[in-house]
Amino acid sequence: MFTRLQTKLVVLFAGLFGLAILLCGAVVYTEVSENAGRTVRRELLASGEVFDRLWELRSSQIQDGASLLARDFGFREAVATRDDATIRSALDNLRARLDLHRAFIMDIDGAITGLDTPMDEARAAALWMALDSDPNAAGVTLIDNEPYQAIAAPILSPTLAGWVVFAVRLDAAEMAMLEKLSAIPLQASVLRREAQGAWTPVNGEDAFADARRLNRFVDAMLKPGEARELDTRDGRVIALAKPLHELGGDGQSVLLLRYPLALALAPYRPILLAVVLVGLLGVSLVVAGSWALARQLTRPIIALDAAAQQLARGAEVSVPVETRDEIGRLAGSFNTMAAEIRARERTITHLALHDAETDLPNRVALAQFIAAASGDGATVVAAMGVDRFHQVRGAIGYALANALLRKIALRLGADRPGLYIARVATSILGVVYRAADGEEAMRFAAALQECLNAPIRLGDDSIDASLTIGLAFHEPGDSPETTVDRAGIALDQARAARRKIARFDADAYGDPARNLSLTSDLMAALGNGGTSIFLQPKYDLRRRSVTGAEALVRWRDPRRGMVPPDLFIGMAEQTGHIRPLTDWVLGEAVAAQATLRAAGHDLTIAVNVSGRLMDDEDFARDAIGVIGRAGADICFEITETAVIDNPDVALRLIDRYAAAGISISIDDYGSGLSSLAYLKQIHANELKIDKTFVMSLAQGHRDALLVKSTIDLAHSLGLKVTAEGVETAEALAVLQTMGCDLAQGYFTGRPMPVADLLSFLRTPDRSSALSQA
Repeated sequence: MFTRLQTKLVVLFAGLFGLAILLCGAVVYTEVSENAGRTVRRELLASGEVFDRLWELRSSQIQDGASLLARDFGFREAVATRDDATIRSALDNLRARLDLHRAFIMDIDGAITGLDTPMDEARAAALWMALDSDPNAAGVTLIDNEPYQAIAAPILSPTLAGWVVFAVRLDAAEMAMLEKLSAIPLQASVLRREAQGAWTPVNGEDAFADARRLNRFVDAMLKPGEARELDTRDGRVIALAKPLHELGGDGQSVLLLRYPLALALAPYRPILLAVVLVGLLGVSLVVAGSWALARQLTRPIIALDAAAQQLARGAEVSVPVETRDEIGRLAGSFNTMAAEIRARERTITHLALHDAETDLPNRVALAQFIAAASGDGATVVAAMGVDRFHQVRGAIGYALANALLRKIALRLGADRPGLYIARVATSILGVVYRAADGEEAMRFAAALQECLNAPIRLGDDSIDASLTIGLAFHEPGDSPETTVDRAGIALDQARAARRKIARFDADAYGDPARNLSLTSDLMAALGNGGTSIFLQPKYDLRRRSVTGAEALVRWRDPRRGMVPPDLFIGMAEQTGHIRPLTDWVLGEAVAAQATLRAAGHDLTIAVNVSGRLMDDEDFARDAIGVIGRAGADICFEITETAVIDNPDVALRLIDRYAAAGISISIDDYGSGLSSLAYLKQIHANELKIDKTFVMSLAQGHRDALLVKSTIDLAHSLGLKVTAEGVETAEALAVLQTMGCDLAQGYFTGRPMPVADLLSFLRTPDRSSALSQA
C-alpha cells in the first residue's frame, strides 16, 4: 500500500500512538461511565426510598383527612340519612382543604356519591371488593381511565355504612412535584398494565423507544428491585421501578424513576474532551516527530537505494558517510562493496576478454574490436597459424608453447604499433588491420611474416617460428564472428594449397547450410526411393567374362536432379551419416546379388566401406549378420589408409570379415601415400590400381612400369589385381599383356541398374564385343 519507508514509519508510529491513546480514552470513558452509573444507581435507590416515604406520608395525610371526615357526627348522620347535599358539601370542603382531586362515598351496597361521572361498573365492583376486605385500603385505582392514589376510611354510624374515598390524580404535575423532592433531577412516571397486558405510561408519556424492551425491563426490575439501564427516545437512562399497590382490579402499577445517562456523564465531559484534545495533540506531535525522524533515517537509505540502482546498471558510485551509527557503517560497507564489485567486474571482464594462458585478447574481444572498427579502408582479419605448433608444444611443453605465442604477438605489436592481436585458437592468432584492397592486404600479411625471420628466445633457447596466414575482409552486414570464421577457413585453405598466405575462397568452401540440407534430404531419400543402386561390371581378363560388379549408389533429387556421388558421399562422411548410407547400399547389394543368382549369374558384389567404419564394432557385427543370413558373396572395398587412425581395431575387424567369408579389396592403390607395411598386414584378397595410372597407361612409360610392378607385387602377395578406369581397347590389351586379372571401366561396362546389367550379361559373346570395340 505504501511504497516509501518514511511514510511507513510515520504511519506505524502515529498508528501505534493513536491506538494507545484510543485504548486509554476507551478505558477512561468506560471507567467514567461505570463510575457515573454506579453513582446514579446509588442516588436512584436513595431517591426511591425517599419517594416511598413521601408516598407513605402523602397517604398518611390523606388517610388522616379521610378518617377525620368519616368520624364526623354530622357527616355520619348525612350518610345515614343519605343527605347528598350535605355529603357533597363536606367532601368538597375537605377536598379543597387537602388539595385533593377526587372525593366520594361508596355505601355498603356499592353505590357511589360525589363523582360527577359514574365509575365503570367493573371498576366499582373491584373497588367495593377491595374496601370490603380492607376498610382502610390504599392504593392506585382508575377513575375515568386516569390513575389516582386513593385512600379509603370506613364510615361507622355505629355500624359500617360505607367508605369515604379520597384520591389524588397521578398526572404530570404530580410527578413533577415528586421530582422536585429528589436530590437529583429524576424523571418519574407511572406505568400500568392490565392482566397479562403490556406496561404502558398512564400519564400520557411516550418516551420509550421499544415497548417490548420496556416490558422485559420492568418485569426484570420488579423482582430484585435494582436500577438498570433502559433505552428511551431521548437516549439511554438508568431507571428504577417501584411497585404500587393496586386498589381493586387485577391490574398492576409501578412508579418508574429514571435518570438520563448523558446527564450523569455531563460533569465528566470536560475530562473526556481534554483526553480527546490531548490525544489529538499527541498524535500530531508524534506524526511531526516521526516524519522528522523517518526523514532523517530514510534520507541515507534513499541515497543507498539510488546508489544500489546505479551500481546495478554498472555505474561507479559512492555514498557519503555522514554519521557513525549503523546507517553510517552501512554506507561505509556499501562503498567498500561497490569498490570490490568494480574490482571483480574488471577482473571478470578481463578474464572474459583475454586468454587465460597468454593474457592476450581472446576471440570475444577480437569480435568486439571488429564490430567497433571504423575509418578509411576495409577491415581485414588475419588468422595467423603457427606452423608445426603441436610438434613444438610436444617438444617444449605447454607453458613455453603459450609463452611462444605471447612472444610472437609482442614482436608483431612492436613492429606494427597499434596492431590489435588476439588468440582465437590453440595455435592461431587473430590480427585486425586495414587495407584498401586485396593486394595491400596480402603485402601487409607478408610484412607480418617477415617479423618472424629472426628466432624467438624462450629462456636460454631460441626457437624458429613461421606463420601461415588466412585473410578475410569484413563485409557490410556480416557479423564479426563470421569474419573470424572465414579467416580461419582461409588459413585451412592456405595450408591445404601449401601456400603461406591465402584469402578466403567462398567458391571452394561452398555452402555449409546447403550441405547440411543436402545430408538431410539424402537421409529422407534412402527411405522414400529417391536413391538407387547401380552395378558396374568387373571383367575377368583370364575368363573373358564378367565375374563381379561394384555397387554404386545414385541419387536423383526432385529439386537438384542427379547429385554427384562425390558430393553427397563426402558430406555423409563429414556429418556422420555414412553408416546409414552404407547399411542401405549393403542391403541393396545383397538383394541385387539374389536377383542375379535367380537369373543364373553368380557375381561377386563389391561394396565400398568408408574408413570411418573400419573400427566400428557395431557395423561389423550387423554387416556380418546381414551377409551371413543371405548367404551372399560380398567383397568390401577399403582404402589402405582406412586402418591408419585405429590400426589395431581395423585389422582385427578385417580378420573377422575374412573369417566370415567376406573378401577384402584394397581400393585406389597408389593414389595416396601407399605403405608396404600396411599392405603386408591387411588380409586382403584383391588390389585395385587407381584409375589415374590406368587412364594414362598407353601414353607414359613410367605409368606402365608402375602398373606392371604393382601387378607383380600383388601377385607375389597372393592378391588378384583389378585395374580401374579402363577406357580404351589399348589399355585393356596392355593390362592383359601385363597379367592383370580384372578390368573395370567405361570400356568394359558403365554403371547400370540391375535390370540393365541382366540384359548386358545376356548379350552373346561378350568377349567378341570387347575385342571389336
